[in-house]
Amino acid sequence: MTRQRSTTVRRLMDAYGRTHAEEAGIKLRNTPAPLYQLLTLCVLFSVRIKADIAVAAARELFAAGMRTPRAMADSSWQERVDALGRAHYVRYDESTSTALGNGAELILNRYRGDLRRLRDAADGDPDRIRELLREVPRIGPVGADIFCREAQGVWPELRPSFDDRAREAAAELGLPSSPEDLARLVDTDDLARLAAGLVRVELSRTAADDLLKTG
Repeated sequence: MTRQRSTTVRRLMDAYGRTHAEEAGIKLRNTPAPLYQLLTLCVLFSVRIKADIAVAAARELFAAGMRTPRAMADSSWQERVDALGRAHYVRYDESTSTALGNGAELILNRYRGDLRRLRDAADGDPDRIRELLREVPRIGPVGADIFCREAQGVWPELRPSFDDRAREAAAELGLPSSPEDLARLVDTDDLARLAAGLVRVELSRTAADDLLKTG
């Protein structure tokens, strides 16, 4: 890696390299509860809403005890609406409450509450993992991409996971734009953070210029 690229990556990671799971207080591990919490976060991101509001909504749901599929399914529709409302997750609160309840029931019925069984059903195929994720209510291509981007730290078959927005930001920063080349820029443990940072740069109007100015 050239010195310029090394500097850009370091500054990118320092300024923007924080995953959505970290922001939502999820200690991501390959165990049922945190994987489900990540899925919940992805459901919340799957509508046109600001990232900080989606993260705040996840925190409110988790603080209300809805941290597992069983707890989510056992909660009332109104309890979910109220938690979303406390995070100002407006316009989509009622439909999202319904989606969360239906999604929890699907995870319980199909995977016995454990998303590792979804992984097993996909037989190590990242594309199949995305297909199965999209069967969860409200999860579309964007939500599936977010899940895979964040989960690549605990599900190695998803590595390297850099979606179109991440690759576009990489090109803008003068970094390689293929997932394989991007993966060589950081340690394996930092892939999710690099991907998240690149997406933040792509969504910002000024981040790329700011990073390149200081380069």
